[in-house]
Amino acid sequence: MSVKDKLDLNRIPSHVAIIMDGNGRWAQEQGKMRLFGHATGVEAVREALTAASEINVKHLTLYAFSTENWNRPKEEVEGLMDLLVKTIAGEVESLHNNDVRLTTIGNTNELPDACRFELQEAIKKTSKNKGTNLILALNYSSKYEIRRAIKAIAADVKSGTIGLNDITDELIQNNLYTAGIPDPELMIRTSGEIRISNFLLWQLAYSELHFAQKYWPDFTKEDFFQAIYAYQNRERRFGMISSQVNDNS
Repeated sequence: MSVKDKLDLNRIPSHVAIIMDGNGRWAQEQGKMRLFGHATGVEAVREALTAASEINVKHLTLYAFSTENWNRPKEEVEGLMDLLVKTIAGEVESLHNNDVRLTTIGNTNELPDACRFELQEAIKKTSKNKGTNLILALNYSSKYEIRRAIKAIAADVKSGTIGLNDITDELIQNNLYTAGIPDPELMIRTSGEIRISNFLLWQLAYSELHFAQKYWPDFTKEDFFQAIYAYQNRERRFGMISSQVNDNS
């Protein structure tokens, strides 16, 4: 029996975020180049997206490339960029046929021209789709995202457009890359690492965190369903105590 059969389909998180970690180590443990792990990890992306679509997860955010990843060896970065171009070009028809909408967060203007072109084409082609919103975090830094929002709000205060008392959580949220998207209820990280690595720092404030031991290339639909099942068996208190949560449920 699949773990999927145990899920309460009325309590599926609307937004799941994933740090896809362990591609390089997975490859090295098999005596392969690190880029082989990244290429193999594409299948795990398909598995996670298929699982999310099957249980009606509205938004799936994948941490694909951070601003810190530019510091990796040049050949690995160039290989990642080439893989990104080929993957998007090769998957866009499948995304479209499965009603998946592709969007991005991060400073994509700094990506190579070929990457930006394929992204723009895929985003345009899938823009009217109504299924799962697949959000790729590319050249993404949460600290940069927050700093960018602060600067935008400060400029509005300086110009007199808004006052200090107008600065609310909602205003900050509306100046983030994820404006209009609900915060993730669940964040999954693979490879056994227990940290969030500059990923959605504002948005993860009350998210449930699930750390899977598997490297990303080994992550399957069943692993995704298992993370959802674990999420559904937690009590989300948002600073309250259990009796308050139960009274409000």
